[in-house]
Amino acid sequence: MRAPSAAISGRTRLYGALGTGALLGGGLAYVGLADPHNPDFVFPACPFKLLTGWNCPACGGLRMTHDLLHGDLAAAVVDNIFLLVGLPALLAWVLLRRRAGRPVFTTPAIAVIVALAVTWTVARNLPGFPLVPTLLTG
Repeated sequence: MRAPSAAISGRTRLYGALGTGALLGGGLAYVGLADPHNPDFVFPACPFKLLTGWNCPACGGLRMTHDLLHGDLAAAVVDNIFLLVGLPALLAWVLLRRRAGRPVFTTPAIAVIVALAVTWTVARNLPGFPLVPTLLTG
């Protein structure tokens, strides 16, 4: 028989996982049904872009997700290739490190992630950079 605190902890984890899954599913449904390429898309603006005028490392992520949900890989690449490649790579890194019982985010790993994000931010904001997130007008 389980101890009462263990049962509560297991139930709390289950409810937390179900709630997280519901929020994630609802968010994906909204991004898939609405169109982030449309300027009238209802979602908060990027604070980094509002303050600096630059695209942050995640700018275009909603459009990329929308394009992936609609099977348009080429448009997803244009919207944000950094997230398209980086998020699955980061997930694989975390899973492999956890499976091996090693710390996930060591200081060198964090330094590499920060350096990549800063490099991507600077590169994508250079004049003439070919991968510019798209907004539909009209």
